[in-house]
Amino acid sequence: MADRDLTLRITLIAPPEGVMFSLQEGDVTPVQQVWSRGADLTFDIPVRINEGPDGPRWLGPYIRREGPRRFAYYCSGQRAGQPHTEWTRRGKIWLTDIPAELVARALASGGRLEAAFPGSDKDGGPSCASVKPIDGWTVA
Repeated sequence: MADRDLTLRITLIAPPEGVMFSLQEGDVTPVQQVWSRGADLTFDIPVRINEGPDGPRWLGPYIRREGPRRFAYYCSGQRAGQPHTEWTRRGKIWLTDIPAELVARALASGGRLEAAFPGSDKDGGPSCASVKPIDGWTVA
């Protein structure tokens, strides 16, 4: 199967105000940088999908891997390009947790996959580490 393009739309719900957020391209490059004003932030992540022996294989410049699992990062504070802040965090979004049938539906319909994630952590700072969708992934 040839690579197929798909967009993932992630929304960070109520991230802390005054903090810069971005996606991470490659190992460290912040892209789509935006300042939080306390309202929800939305990022579109372009990916390529190839059918692998164990389901969808996630590819592209925003995709990272840890063993067989694939994920994307969003960054905040210093990692997003905001030099003078106490925050230097990344949120890890596990793509291999998205059900294969949902990926197939999005590809068949020409739609995108969307999910909302918490924008703030328990300490009031930007959310970080492995983050889970609030209500799962949907096809839009």
